[in-house]
Amino acid sequence: MSEMTSNRPYLIRAIHESICDNGLTTHLAVNAGYPGVEVPQDFVQDGQIVLNIAPRAVTNFVAGNEEIAFSARFGGVPMSIRVPINAVVAIFARENGQGMAFDPVEPPPEPTPPQPDKDEPKGKGSHLKVVK
Repeated sequence: MSEMTSNRPYLIRAIHESICDNGLTTHLAVNAGYPGVEVPQDFVQDGQIVLNIAPRAVTNFVAGNEEIAFSARFGGVPMSIRVPINAVVAIFARENGQGMAFDPVEPPPEPTPPQPDKDEPKGKGSHLKVVK
C-alpha cells in the first residue's frame, strides 16, 4: 500500500474557504522558525506569527500543496510572504477562534556539506595556471 500525501494543505484550504464564506477573518498561525518561512521578523513573537489571510488583506494568494504564498502590507510596507505548509500551526477565524490546530512537524534535516575526499592529499594546489 502506498503512502498518502498529507491532508494538511487540503484542510487549510477548506477551513479558509469556510471562514471566508461565513464573512469572518481568516488568521494563520505560523512557526516563524521553520525553514523556508519568509515573514516580517519584526512581527514574530515567541517564535510564531499570526497572519491575516482574509481576501481583503492580501493579494496574489496561492495555497498550494507545498506552501502558501501571498503579498500583504506590514506597517504600510508591501511584502511577499511564503509559508511552507508544514510551518502552519493553526488556521482560525479571528472573530470566534473556530478553526483547526495542527501537530508540529519536524523540519527536514539540513543537507550536509560535501566532505573532502580522505584519499586526496591536503595542500594540493590547483592544476590551473595563470596565463598573462
